[in-house]
Amino acid sequence: MFGKPYGNAQAYAKVGLESDLISASPHRLVAMLFEGADRALRTARFCIAQGDVAGRGQAIGRAIDIIGSGLMASLDLERGGIVATRLHALYAYMLQRLVTANLENRADIVDEVLGLLTPIREAWQQIGTNAAASLGDAATLAA
Repeated sequence: MFGKPYGNAQAYAKVGLESDLISASPHRLVAMLFEGADRALRTARFCIAQGDVAGRGQAIGRAIDIIGSGLMASLDLERGGIVATRLHALYAYMLQRLVTANLENRADIVDEVLGLLTPIREAWQQIGTNAAASLGDAATLAA
């Protein structure tokens, strides 16, 4: 009769996410991919612990999509040099491990992938922090 109790909150969150996507810099878009992959992996780990097979499959599938179609696709293999090539190989490894984690219901593999992804995510965040600081310093010097 009244609809879903969280319908309005979900609609509001979706509009907020769409607004963030439209206004985000390329750096922020990649950061959002890392955040989404991290969230999906943590959800998968929780679902495995709870015995939620459907939730596990959905969460691991979302992580696979983000890593494969988002993070891998954002790499510029022509201009990115050895870093892009190695990240591509690492992301491919993560995808293989996630398929295995899903098939074998293995939280330890999800943790492995999370452990590989977290330092890259943190480095990416640091790049953004350093770039913002540099821009602030440049603005101060120009004034």
